[in-house]
Amino acid sequence: MTGILLNGVTKRYGETEVITGLDLDIHEGEFLVFLGPSGCGKSTLLRMIAGLEEVSDGRISIGGRQVNDLPPGKRGVAMVFQHYALYPHMTVYDNMAFGLRNSGVAAADIERRIAEAARMLELDPLLARRPAQLSGGQRQRVAIGRAVVKEPDAFLFDEPLSNLDASLRTRTRVELARIHRRLNSTMVFVTHDQIEAMTLATRIVVMNRGRIEQIGAPLDIYRRPATRFVAGFIGAPAMNFLEVETAGENGGRLLVRLPVDNVVVPTTVAANTLPPGKLTLGVRAEHVVIDPDGALSGRAEVIERLGDRSLAHLSLANSQLLVVEVPRELDMQAGDVIRLSLDATHLHLFDESGKAHHGV
Repeated sequence: MTGILLNGVTKRYGETEVITGLDLDIHEGEFLVFLGPSGCGKSTLLRMIAGLEEVSDGRISIGGRQVNDLPPGKRGVAMVFQHYALYPHMTVYDNMAFGLRNSGVAAADIERRIAEAARMLELDPLLARRPAQLSGGQRQRVAIGRAVVKEPDAFLFDEPLSNLDASLRTRTRVELARIHRRLNSTMVFVTHDQIEAMTLATRIVVMNRGRIEQIGAPLDIYRRPATRFVAGFIGAPAMNFLEVETAGENGGRLLVRLPVDNVVVPTTVAANTLPPGKLTLGVRAEHVVIDPDGALSGRAEVIERLGDRSLAHLSLANSQLLVVEVPRELDMQAGDVIRLSLDATHLHLFDESGKAHHGV
């Protein structure tokens, strides 16, 4: 197993800086996911680790060895791309063996490695086929197998599931998690899909505009986002945001006033810890409570019925929409007017800079 260390890593294209002084310690054996919107720099960062992009400033070390000046083949990593990049004229077996043969690996060792990888990825019946005879999911498994047989120090995945349909993406996601448990190898995975990140990662690195917004375990990031950006990016549906103003304190805890119905809501944030400026209150759909005695009211505009749960998009008195999770036993219809309250223990408060302030 091998850890990866990034110190002050910067990437420039001409005068445009797309990665800025990034520091990151990727632990041995973990499944680390770079998560963020398109253009945030996550794939560029992965390609720098792989040696496919030059580092403008800073150092990258793999297994304690600085690799900035090493070519990709000397870094001890294997990369799986969004596109399978299989040789169409070769069989599955030969696609997996090609790189090993070029590296001078003995024939018996090649046979052993491919047999083990094929058994793990359920590719045994496919070894004699060519890529054109495979489904998309099978081709992606071959691409993963080609990486596995190299027995690398670390695996790098660049959005490998984005070309698969929804059901196949789910199955392949589960297969990747199983492979990680079996190999116990260091894996670095790039995606813009939060479900992939939450499912696979031991830690998530949320990126925005070439910088790290937050690093943490999936549920820690979901429950205690460090910034408004993270709070809005993680979670489906996205977190609700309401502009609020301070309304005094109660027992040292801040009270805030909502922009509708003159409702005052208690928070768990200490009253003297916030900088001056505008405040935004964040609340997830599951923490908006449908309450007959609630101080807020809203009219249901749209009901999303998702099978395991339903979401109501409510219009408040100021026309702002609030997404609420509807209890299964409640048969809500568009046009219904309902009363609401907010779960004070699960509120998130953001200052004008976007920094989160959490209570105890």
